[in-house]
This record gives sequence, structure tokens and C-alpha cells, in this order.
Amino acid sequence: MEKFSLVSNNSQTTKFYRRGFVVTHQRFFATLLIFHFSLGALAQQQPAPTSSPSPSAPAQQPAAKKADEDDVVRITTNLVQLDAVVTDSKGRVVTDLGPDEFDILEDGKSQKITNLSYVSLESSEVTRSQPASPRDKTAPPLPPVRLRPDQVRRTIALVVDDLGLSFESTYFVRETLKKFIDQQMQTNDLVAIIRTSGGIGALQQFTSDKRQLYAAVEKVKWTPYGRGGISAFAPIAADPLADRRTDDLTVERTRGDDADQFREDLFAVGTLGALNYVVRGLRDLPGRKAVLLISDGLKIFNSDPSRSSRILSRLRSLTDLANRASVVIYTIDARGLTIPGLTASDNTLGMNADEVEQSLNDRSNSFFESQQGLVYLAQQTGGISIRNSNDLNKGIKRVMEDQKGYYLIGYRPDDSTFDQIAGRRKFHRLKLKVKRDGKFNVRMRSGFYGITDEERIPPKLTPVQRMVGALVSPFGAAGVRLRLTSLFANDPKFGSVMRSFLHIDGRDLTFTKAEDDWEKVVVDLMAITFGDNGVVVDEMGRTQTIKLKGKVLEGAKKNGFTYNLIVPVKKAGAYQLRTALRDNESDRVGAATQFIEVPDIKKNRLLVSGILLKGITQESFNRKIAKASSGVASNDSTEEATPPGAGVGVRRFERGQVMEYGFAIYNAHLDAGGKPNLQTQVRLFRNGQQIFSGEVKPFDATNQPDLKRLTAGGAMQLGTEMEPGEYVFQVIVTDPLAKEKYRTATQWIDFEIIN
Repeated sequence: MEKFSLVSNNSQTTKFYRRGFVVTHQRFFATLLIFHFSLGALAQQQPAPTSSPSPSAPAQQPAAKKADEDDVVRITTNLVQLDAVVTDSKGRVVTDLGPDEFDILEDGKSQKITNLSYVSLESSEVTRSQPASPRDKTAPPLPPVRLRPDQVRRTIALVVDDLGLSFESTYFVRETLKKFIDQQMQTNDLVAIIRTSGGIGALQQFTSDKRQLYAAVEKVKWTPYGRGGISAFAPIAADPLADRRTDDLTVERTRGDDADQFREDLFAVGTLGALNYVVRGLRDLPGRKAVLLISDGLKIFNSDPSRSSRILSRLRSLTDLANRASVVIYTIDARGLTIPGLTASDNTLGMNADEVEQSLNDRSNSFFESQQGLVYLAQQTGGISIRNSNDLNKGIKRVMEDQKGYYLIGYRPDDSTFDQIAGRRKFHRLKLKVKRDGKFNVRMRSGFYGITDEERIPPKLTPVQRMVGALVSPFGAAGVRLRLTSLFANDPKFGSVMRSFLHIDGRDLTFTKAEDDWEKVVVDLMAITFGDNGVVVDEMGRTQTIKLKGKVLEGAKKNGFTYNLIVPVKKAGAYQLRTALRDNESDRVGAATQFIEVPDIKKNRLLVSGILLKGITQESFNRKIAKASSGVASNDSTEEATPPGAGVGVRRFERGQVMEYGFAIYNAHLDAGGKPNLQTQVRLFRNGQQIFSGEVKPFDATNQPDLKRLTAGGAMQLGTEMEPGEYVFQVIVTDPLAKEKYRTATQWIDFEIIN
């Protein structure tokens, strides 16, 4: 059994540092939050023991293997390896086919299969979401689970083509995405919701954090300058100038039609360009990935060859990139079941029967062309296209179910596969047949260009390019181990800010001799804050030379040091802070990213700031209690108070330590006596499961200087039998005086037990 001891109390106000390096040598930032602990006895509480699932291989045939153990798609002079999904006549995935039951053809010529395995993405490790049920908006949300690359079972980018959505479709797409997050998303899913009109900040938000995904859904809006109108079809109406049209008018109308066509082509290419960007971002993620494009259609083919060539050129490039990045593209027509006949918005007054028929034919042809573009895009990468269905969530479910597994099939190519013809590489068509009796459907990639993966390796990246690459990676980079803590806070003078602590592991840095007894390390640091619309809010890049000596040097090498960042926030919203650091001497790069939601404090709703955590030994905590009972002020800055690694920037605690926490409560309602009436509770989670829930306790607002900004804190003794690993600490504050909808506020932060 794991044992925890709790004390709830209040703390003093938070002060802010200016931006700069702070070398922490076994110290807690005493000026951030000073805890005053009550003298009551620590109440022993017995939570349920934690259940930590042990890694286990998926149930599959002996030849199967995990998706992250090898590249899914490989094209070399010795091996062409590709992935395929096989379903039976009822749409069920077939998993037991052997090498002798496949025939793979390259340009119509049968190839000898050298390796075959079935990769199952279903595992006992996957933690399922709760059964579908209406989400209680008043209940405290569960903290997200931070996934490691080996824990990811499904990686999917939901690409909302807001450049091509109608006003009508946009509403249904937003509701569909919310329902997907609530009911279909699983704990081990890595998901991104990306808009085709967004920039790099909207890209790479791959996360299991539902808060971040909800924030992305809120940004899905109709784009009036896109190619989508108010509804799926523009209304039919008579041309009032039809009977009096002169040659000049005909020329002007033609010019207008050309302009509209060019505008539509431009945004179609823009959609493919956005998909290209997403696929590039997915390229370095492990395993087989999925991109789901939700759109009102995509016109790829056109009767005018000059117009079609521009879009087809982008499509070929996208298809080849998706194939080599092991990305399958799925599409959903957001218009649902649509009949391109007359609608209530059409006005045929003044039109004869031939004109009405021609208008309906034009509408039908346009609708068919836009759907065929979505179908073709999916077919080229082995995906499926969902269309003519009003249940968009059912379509997403079908796509997610298609992620259960796939076959990895390899063969040895001929030398001529990579020969150049007239200075160009040939596109080789692939086809896979199932020899077993019965009706089977095979979905796979349409082919590949005769270019090896080695030839496509880009030249050596510059240091800046490597740092930017680490910034946009959803898993960061670990050449230099970084740990980022970003917190929302509000100050009556400075307003809302994001306060961040970037801890740098000194063991990954290269110190060199400087003058006298000094040593130095030179690092490049880059930090970018993105808003939820993809716009850069704040950015910083600099080269920093750090000189240290003596005990401070020893402590920095052993325990690292912390870089503090403060970003003022003028507008409420969801933000990402992305940081990257490069050691100049070794060229190692590290990166860390954190999502933070900054609420609008002016709405006068109950809010909780970010949480500060630090660890102290049981002996130090006992001395602090003894000093408080005798009226002696406690000194949190003593070196013995905070063991190495247990500060706010790292949050790595040993079993048996006391974990202190601090936070602020904003906008508490006051009773008739002018006092708040709040309740607080803390919870612990491991692997997405609650393992401890503290008692609900009344909040003591005595001696609080600002009743709109209450400071609070407490302490928890960590159990000596807690399993090493990642945990999440959550604070819940309830205000019975507030409206029911806004009665609860919560915040959480992760920490690690190391031994």
C-alpha cells in the first residue's frame, strides 16, 4: 500500500524574477512561495495501491512485431518494404495471411516476398477511454497522460480543411470533433487537430491532452475568404442580364469565371500544401500514421489541362512524401448525404427548363469532381474515403478502427528499379493480390519513385535547422535533457503572465576551462510562444556563455541549473511554449514543449493558477514544523531543505520525501461577511488512473492580503512503497457561492518518483 500524509494551508504572495539564468544549487526559489504549515498532526490516509501495467507484447502471430521497432516503409537497393491492410467481404481485418498467400507485383511483374509480418496496434497496454456518455461539464476533468513514443498506439492528425468548408459544414465539423474527443479518443492516442489555414504554430500539436484539443476545436471557424460558401451549393438564380448581354458583358463574365476558377484552384493547392506540411511533421514519428482530411470536397481534375497540372503536380509530390513517411491519408466529405437537386435557396424564377437543367447538371458535375478528388487522394496512399453519410463520427470511427494493424511486406527489387530514363526516375506501380479463396479487399500504396531513401537524405543540417527541427517535434529531442515547467499566474500590477522554468541537465553539457579557476559552457537557446491560432506571441534566441567555479560549478555539473522565462500575456487563450537548447561544444540538442491555458481573469470566474512543487526531506520538514510552532520564521532557502532534483524546475522526488505544493486561487465569491467559502482537494494519478484522493477541506482565508488573489499550499509525504515513474498531482477548488457551472476550478502538474 502507498501511504501519503497531507497538510493543507496557505502561502504568501508570488514574486517574479526578471528573465535570466538562475543557478540553483539544491535550493528552492524561496521568494516564489513561502509556505507556513499548520501545527496539526499529519493525517494518515490510505489510497488504493497503484496498478502499473507491465509492458507486454500485443497478442499476434509469431511473426508480428511492434510498429516502432522498424520503419514501416523502406525503399533501398536491397529492400522495398511497404504496408497494406487486408479486409474480408464483410469489412473485417484479416490478420492470419502468410507469405505464400500474397502475390506482389511491381509494374505488373511478380516479385518474390523476402519478409512478411503482421503488426498489431491493439495491445493490453492500451488504456481505453470511459464509455460514451454525456460529459459532465461541472465535474473536475481528469489530468492527461503524457505519452512516451513507445506508448503511442495510434497517431492521427485530424486536418480540418477550413479553406474548403462551407459555413453550414463548419458547425457540424466542430460538433463532430468534440464528440470524437469525448467518446472515441483513447488514452494511448496521439492526436492533432490542424486547420489548413493555420501556420506552423497550428502544426505539430500532437498530444493526448484533451484540453489542448478542445482549444484547437474552438479555433475551427468558417473562413469567408476560402473556397466554401454559406452552404454546400451556391443557390441557383436567373441572370438578370441574360437577355441584354453584349459581347463586352460576355468578356467580363468570362473574366469573372476565370477569376473564380483560379481562386478555387489556388485554395485547392493551398489545402494540398497544408497536408504536405502535416505529413512532413509526421515523418519522424514511429510506426504507421494516419491523416484524416475533413473537407467539403477537393477538385483535382479539371477539363483545362493547364489548371489540372498545377494541382496534380502538388498531389504527386504529396503522395510520394506520404508513402515514404508511412502516412495513410483518409478523407471525409463533411457535406454528408447531399442530393445536388433543387433546394429551398434556389430561385428559378425567370429561367426556362433548359437553363434549370443546365444549372443542375453543372452543380452535379462540380459535386462529383470535388468528391472524386477526396477519393483519389485517399486511394493513392492506401486510405479510405468516407462520403455520402450524415454521421461524421461514424466515419471517424471507421477510420480509427482501420488502425488496428497492417502487414509489412518486403521484396528485393531489380537493379533496373532505380535506373534513370532520360534523366528521370520512373514511378513504379504496385499491386498486391491475395491468393486465398474468398473475396478480399487490399488497400496499399499505389507505388513509388525509383529513388532510394539514402538518396533522399537531406544534407547535413545547420545548428539552427537542427534546433528548429527539435522545436517542432512532438517528442522533442534528448541530446541535452531539458525539463520545462510553465505556469499561469496573475499579478495586480503585471496582469496575467506565463512563468516558465527550463531546467538544464548539467551532465549533458560540455564545460571547458576559462581563466583562473573558472569553467564555462556556451549554449544556444531558442524559445517560441505560439497562440492557439498559430501566431507567434513571443520569441527569443540567444547564445549564452555561462561561467562558474567552486561549489556552484560542482552543483551545476551534477544537478543542473534553471533558466527562468516570463512571457506577459495580454489575451486569454491556449498557448504553447517551445524551447530548444544546443551545446556548442558537443553539438547536442535538447528540446521541451509545454501547453498552457491562460484564462480570462476579468470574467470573474473561479480560477486556479499553475502549481509549484518542490521536495524536502522528512527531517527538514519536521524542523520547519518545530520552528513554526515556536514562532520562529522558517527558512526555505537552506541547502538541506531541497534535495538535488527536487526543485520546481525538475520535480523528481525520492520515496519518503515530503512534497510541498503552492498555488493561487482567483475570483472567489464572498459571503455576507465578506469572506470566501472555498473547499480544496488534491488527487494523485498514475498511468491515467486515480490512485489517491485527499479529503475535501475548507480553505482558511485568514491573513490573506488580497481576497481576489488567494494564495494556498500544502504538503504531502510520498509513500515509501510508491513505484518509480511518472505521476500527476491535481488540485481541485470548489466555490459553493458561485454559479453551478463555474463552481469548480482545477489545475494539475506532473512529477516523477525516481527510486
